[in-house]
This record gives sequence, C-alpha cells and structure tokens, in this order.
Amino acid sequence: MPISRKYLPLIAFLLLSVWLLWPPAEETTNAGASTKHPEQAQYVIKFAAGWAYLPDTHPFGIGKPLQGLKNVIRDFEARFPDTRIEVLTVPGVREYLVTQLGSGEAPDILNVNVENVWTDVQKGWYVPLDPFLEQANPFVVEQGDATKPGYKQWWDMFRYQAISRGKAAPDGLNYCLTFDMVETGIYYNKTLFAKLGLAVPETWEEFIAVMEKIQAHRRDDGTETVPLLVNIGAFNDWTTDLFFDQLYYDLLPGIDLVQDPTREPYLDGYLDWDELAFLHQKGFFSARDPRYREVWQKMRELKRYTNKNLMTDDLIREFVTQRGAMIWTASPMSYRLSGDKSLGFDWGVFYMPSFTRTTSPYASGQAMCVIGGAATQLEVSNSAIADTDPSLPMRERMAQSQRLKRVIEFLQFICLPENNAQIVNEYPALLPNIIGVETLPILQPFAEILDRRYTTTKWIFTFDLRFSEIQQRMLELYLTDGIDLDGFLHWQEQNLDAAVANMLKRKVPDMQRLEERWQALAPVRATMQDLPMEEPQL
Repeated sequence: MPISRKYLPLIAFLLLSVWLLWPPAEETTNAGASTKHPEQAQYVIKFAAGWAYLPDTHPFGIGKPLQGLKNVIRDFEARFPDTRIEVLTVPGVREYLVTQLGSGEAPDILNVNVENVWTDVQKGWYVPLDPFLEQANPFVVEQGDATKPGYKQWWDMFRYQAISRGKAAPDGLNYCLTFDMVETGIYYNKTLFAKLGLAVPETWEEFIAVMEKIQAHRRDDGTETVPLLVNIGAFNDWTTDLFFDQLYYDLLPGIDLVQDPTREPYLDGYLDWDELAFLHQKGFFSARDPRYREVWQKMRELKRYTNKNLMTDDLIREFVTQRGAMIWTASPMSYRLSGDKSLGFDWGVFYMPSFTRTTSPYASGQAMCVIGGAATQLEVSNSAIADTDPSLPMRERMAQSQRLKRVIEFLQFICLPENNAQIVNEYPALLPNIIGVETLPILQPFAEILDRRYTTTKWIFTFDLRFSEIQQRMLELYLTDGIDLDGFLHWQEQNLDAAVANMLKRKVPDMQRLEERWQALAPVRATMQDLPMEEPQL
C-alpha cells in the first residue's frame, strides 16, 4: 500500500499548474456559513473543507463568490439548531497535521490525502468510518425509497467504487470519504490542430507524429510551438504509472501475488508496496529488467517534444498565449479556460494514447489506465470524539460519542445528491462521486476517462518521501541529458534498494507468504518472455 506523502498527489500539482486560488496559510474561521454564535450551539464542528469549495472565494478570480457549501451548511444547521459548522482554511502541510492531531486540536473534519493518514492510523488520530459506511444513510432512509443508493449502505452512494473503496488503510479500515474526483487529460488547441490538419491521436505512434508536425510549425513571429507542456511532477508521477502499466500489464497473472478480498473487486491486479518490494528483490525494476528500462526510454522519447525547463510553474501562460499546442494537466483547468473571454482559440481534451507493439514488444495493447482519483478526501479526526474518555479504546469512544454522531450526520447530509450537486457542481472543476449527481458537460471527457481500469500501482506513493524526491531529482537530470539511462538506472536501483530495506524494516510484511505464492505462479511465468531473472524450467 502507499504510505505517507508530504504533498497532495494530483491536487498539489494541479494547484501549481493552474494558478488555483489558495487559502491563506494561517487558520481562519471567517469562511463559515452560520449566523449563530458559537455559544448558542452545543456542537461546534470545525470543517477544513480544502481549496475547492471555500465559501465566498473566487477560483481563478472568475465568476461570483462560491455559495454552494454555505447554503448546504445553512440547511443542515436549520435542521439541527444545536449545531454550528465552521469552515476553516488550514495549511496543507504535514507539520500542521502532526501538531494539531497530536494535541487533539485539529478540525473535526479534515481534507487530507489519505496516504498521509495511513502512516498515523495506529496513533488514534483518525476515526475509522467503516461502521457508518456499512450502515444506511439515515437521510436517504427517511425519504422512503428503498431503491435509492444509500438506503441499505452509505457506501452504495459513491459512483467510483474502485477508488472509493480502494482507500482502505494497511490495517484494513477506511478512514477516507472520497467526496469528489479529479483526472488528468491533455488539453489541446483545436484551432491549431485544424490549421495543421491534425487529428486527435489514438496510438503512441500517431501522438509522436502529431508532435513532430507541431514542432516543425513556426508561429507568425518565427518562433517554435512547443508540442506538449508538462512539468517534472507529471513525469515523476503520472507518466511513470501510465508507462509502467502499459509495459507490465501482461505480467500481472504471474507477479500479482496478493489478492485482497475487500479491494480486489475494485482494484483488480493492483500491486501493493509489499509486492513491489518482493519483486524488486527478485530482480524486477532494475537495470536488468528490460521492461523497466523501457519505461524510462519511452519517457525520454516524450521529453523531446516538451518544454525544455521541466521545473517551470508558468505552463498555463504558454498554453493560453498559444506558445504551446497541448498541456497535460487536471480537470479544473476547464474552468480556467472556459472563463477566459480573450482566449482566441477553441480547445478540447483527450487522454494519453496507448502503446502498440510497434511502440514496444512489451506493450499490452490495453487502453491507458486511470491515474486520477480522489480529489477532496475527507477524514474525521480525534477531535470529533473529544467528548469521551481518551483512555478508552477507539471503538468504545466511537460508540459513546454524541459529537461524533453529529459529525457523521453532516458528512451523510452533504452526500445527498441534491446537496452534493450544490457543492461540487457550482463550477466545473472536480467531478461528483455521488450517484444521481450529473457530471457537468464541460467535464464529461474526464468522466469517460475515469470509467477506465485503474492503474497497476502508484509508484511515488509506494515508498517514503525520500524515495520519491530522489527519483524526481534524478529523473529531471536524466530527461534533460544530464545523465544517461544507465546512470539513471544505477541511481534508481540504489534508491529502490534503500526504500525497500526501510519499508521491510518498518512494516515487517509476511515475505514467506509472498514467496509461497511466487513459487505457485512459476508455471505461469514460465510462459512469459524477458523476465529479469532466469525462471526454472518446469
């Protein structure tokens, strides 16, 4: 399973790349929607909603101030006059979380990347949500329609089950409510494509041919047009996972060693951290693994058509001024582009095209998988059970806490389709994860992408922060010709060796169980070509 991360995965990159409005660093309480004073309320629930829905803010400086969350909160408070919901803005850094959670002063509801949560679950800082998700949503039940999602289980309300249920922590419990979704796509200048006679590519070879033609194109001032705008974060995260999936998918029957009965129906074939660690010890993901070499070779091929400086944050300007023909970023970019009245060109969205056997002999022929997922990830902190004895076990505190009951009721309330639509669909940025809430038309391409099979693994969330940072630094050096492939693979293998050793020491997985499964799958692997180690002939 992935472990702690310092940054939100897709959202952090998104915030850098699309100039999203970011709340102030200090904690504030003036974004709330209630008109009641705190002293009039029995329950004052503090809600760190995250960047997307803060009342009275203007994402991208476009449109009217956001009111959706404020209106839903007012409806909830009208229903429960003893409760006040305070919307907070808080720093999105781990140091803040550790300080506040450790002291019991954190907001009752946090928006935290769940991989950051997993590393702390044993500390009692977060409340597992399974007992509530496995029961009916009472607001659905009171409507009296047994056919509605949520009538039997709250879980049933969530559209993207693979991603929502796949957020279970290493202890098997769910601490995350996946409120909405984000996905990446390649935004392209349709006007330029039409001018150059280009069609949206469906294969990797077509994609390269499109970029070749764009690269040969000269603007009116004689300057080149960059085919694809992308930064090092996308190479380190999204590209690694997509290319890995394309080249390793056919091996899964022989290397997917663990099938979690809870997650397998939703994350078919997913490789967890212990599997990756075990496989690395068997020679995979090393210089002698031809598929692993191919991942990075194909990445360098893509780099030839991108901006030279991969560390720049100003890619949006390059796209809107038409110095770049395409930009690879996430769904909130749609709102930015749709609100630009002086854009001067039509735009569209497509997904990264798939590899073929022409691309690589290891290509599976599968469509590029989903690498997006949960955007706003809501967790309940130990502050929600502050009305109970902290010396009691978590389950007892959960059963006794009246405050927690009201916190859960609020989360259930914002999951009602009519309420969720007010919040998520107030402007086109993220996709609803509640059945019955329609995706806004401008985001429909991303909804189609999210219907694909989920990725084989998430590499930068598999090991520790040190591993991911070293990979990114060395990858940037490799992609900009500061080091050759063999040099990069040498660094990467050392990086993986250290990360695996650290992980095995800290988490102590059952490697014997993996070895037994490895031996059982030997006949399957015997039919596979170019594995990084010699398999016994059976």
